[in-house]
Amino acid sequence: MDKPGSAPRLKRTLGLWSLILYGVIVIQPTAPMSVYGVLSERGRGHVVVTIILAMIAMLFTAVSYGRMARVYPSAGSAFTYVGQELNPALGYVTGWSMVMDYMLNPIICIVWCSKAAANFTPGLPQPAWIIFFFLLFTLLNLRGVQTSARINAGLAAAMGVVITIFFVMATRYILFHAHSAPGFFIRPFYDPATFNPRAVLGGTSIAVLTYIGFDGISTLSEEVENPRRNILLATVLTCLVIGILSAFEVYAAQLIWPSSQPYPDVDTAFVHVAGRAAGPWLFGLINITLLVANLGSGLGAQMGAARLLYGMGRSDALPKSFFGAINPRTRIPSRNVIFVGLVSLVGAFTLSYALGAEMLNFGALIAFMGVNLAALVHYYVRAQHRSWINFFPPVLGFLVCFLLWINLSWPAIVAGVLWMGAGIAYGAWRTRGFRGDLVNFDFQDEEEGELSPVQETASPLD
Repeated sequence: MDKPGSAPRLKRTLGLWSLILYGVIVIQPTAPMSVYGVLSERGRGHVVVTIILAMIAMLFTAVSYGRMARVYPSAGSAFTYVGQELNPALGYVTGWSMVMDYMLNPIICIVWCSKAAANFTPGLPQPAWIIFFFLLFTLLNLRGVQTSARINAGLAAAMGVVITIFFVMATRYILFHAHSAPGFFIRPFYDPATFNPRAVLGGTSIAVLTYIGFDGISTLSEEVENPRRNILLATVLTCLVIGILSAFEVYAAQLIWPSSQPYPDVDTAFVHVAGRAAGPWLFGLINITLLVANLGSGLGAQMGAARLLYGMGRSDALPKSFFGAINPRTRIPSRNVIFVGLVSLVGAFTLSYALGAEMLNFGALIAFMGVNLAALVHYYVRAQHRSWINFFPPVLGFLVCFLLWINLSWPAIVAGVLWMGAGIAYGAWRTRGFRGDLVNFDFQDEEEGELSPVQETASPLD
């Protein structure tokens, strides 16, 4: 109970399993299916290995996120952790990398949705679907259409049913089809004909996308029972649950459709795997399930980016007259919604799905490295009593994320460096060589019902 005269605070009602369920819903249990074909192509068929290695990297980073949430329970954001523990300028760089992610998220959702829709209408070209989804996302967001937590939970449950159906059909297909080739069941883990460490690391750098969104658990610190314990456990266990489930999904897919056989379309490869496992009905079921999941993600991603730009405009980090404006009738940053939509439209015609995903991970891995360093500084460098348990997890998390970051494709690295260079130059100009106040990425609601830029965005590609 709040003390008399004190400001009301959020009620601590969320237990450990509620947090884990929230994390799984945000990431979504179908997470690896959308990116499966890209992973198979980049990792030369070793999708299971890339998923497991990415899970290990994210587990170390999840520990750092959970521990930093103890220090800043109301922040829950990488740029805050980095800015407070390392340096405000580095916090700005981290925040700018997150802006990159928010702008790329709706682009790759439009690309994937257009590919999935084209599976149902082969006579209609993909560019027509790109325009359709650009208009759909933009018009719905201009009307303020949002999905409730209950609907999201229902969708996650429906996805769980679809995944169960897929596993049943996959098992049936594998058991009733001849597979006399030696090493058939271990080939998804290691195929001597195609294994290449650099290719696997490159695939792993993309597989990180499967886990994007786990950090959202730390934003609930003020609503959690025993947050010092449960935030950390829930963040780690969510990555573990998603990783194990994802590994089983892609393992079954690789047994059904060996990587040596080309896919009709790499971006929607998992849908074609489902079609081989049980025929057109499962092809359609998986295709529509992933299409609906990506529709929800794309819709939330566009509004999340628009709200982030609104927050930057409101704090005068961007031109306030445009980016800080709110439609008085709908209370939505309509100009930003249209702006993000137009950027997404151009990006969907310009970027491939694979390149967009890698560019998104370029920014995400920068944030993850920053959080690991922040945890190292707070719990080891500045600690009165230093312990190896406070040293090795963040160091290993940083090193693994850095290894994955440098194994992104060169086009993604070049594009990411250009984006970061532009952001750093802009920050230097705004602050007279970083001597003034830095751009503010931390945007809290000004009043009840005010826009909150980043809390409700679903993870990409789900």
